[in-house]
Amino acid sequence: MNRPVPNPGILDIAPYTPGKTPVPEPGRKVFKLSANETPFGPSPRAIEVYKDAAAHLEDYPEGTSRVLREAIGRAYGLDPNRIICGAGSDEILNLLAHTYLSQGDEAISTTHGFLVYPIATMANGAKNVVAPETNFTADVDAILARVTPRTKLIWLANPNNPTGTYVPFDEVKRLRAGLPPHVLLVLDAAYSDYVSRNDYELGLELVATTENTVMTHTFSKIHGLAALRIGWMFGPAHIVDAVNRIRGPFNVSTPAMLAAVAAIEDTAHVQKSKAFTEQWRNWLTQEIGKVGLKVTPSVANFVLIHFPTEKGKTSADADAFLTKRGLVLRALKNYGLPHALRMTIGTEEANRLVVDALRDFMAAK
Repeated sequence: MNRPVPNPGILDIAPYTPGKTPVPEPGRKVFKLSANETPFGPSPRAIEVYKDAAAHLEDYPEGTSRVLREAIGRAYGLDPNRIICGAGSDEILNLLAHTYLSQGDEAISTTHGFLVYPIATMANGAKNVVAPETNFTADVDAILARVTPRTKLIWLANPNNPTGTYVPFDEVKRLRAGLPPHVLLVLDAAYSDYVSRNDYELGLELVATTENTVMTHTFSKIHGLAALRIGWMFGPAHIVDAVNRIRGPFNVSTPAMLAAVAAIEDTAHVQKSKAFTEQWRNWLTQEIGKVGLKVTPSVANFVLIHFPTEKGKTSADADAFLTKRGLVLRALKNYGLPHALRMTIGTEEANRLVVDALRDFMAAK
């Protein structure tokens, strides 16, 4: 062939498809509920320091994100030297795959797991092995049953996107205990800030007491800094050392770093968002159920709504109906959920409008 050829597996990857971005129309208010963005926006303190940083855009960032790692360490009681920051947790997931996966290896994710997992796996020549879920929830026994001598990494989003379900910490520990010591367990805790369950934990204890577990997190969700692309990982020293060797030296911008420090320190803003989300998540689950649609119980800042398969009432029909009213939800065909839509919990106005629209949709002849 007389042109460059991609590495094996690259062209087998299905490109990531983000949620729809609404197109404004004259006279119509539009609510974007497709990307799990917080309706509160970022902390006012984060906005202030971000603006202040504009006076020094000629300077390179501090290459290790030290001030942010120290702020995360203070917030969670962690050693900053065991923290890595990245351009969103997506970058860190890809760095982990690049560090620990290669041609012939296998990585396990679950049926409806985050789409970045198979992309990161296959981009490094490894095989993506899918473990079935039970009631839209990761199944520890199903994951363990698919471990082979080629397995090098397990991806576990907890809570999971797009289902909103979670694995209790006792089950996470059972998973870790059942894996060979050379298998890296990646706990993706992007939505952990929204969880209020006694049997849930981030996994920091597991990371701190094992040599083969890491936990990743993001500032894109409850902190409202999605546009700045900033995330972090807590891991064993040897994993942090390995990943740092391939991490770009200036991968986190100074404005993003400083805004994230301000965001994590504004605990009142976080608690306000968490309380609002819990209130409206419960309300949406009940009210959508009343119109005749099933909602998978969620602990995150979104709900998974299931639709009938008969003509006129499908998720695609509902998506079109809602979009005409300026309500943009997330279709999930690429997640293996062709009969469901994911709705981000929005403002009170948006939440009520969605329920009203779904009621009209289900009542229509």
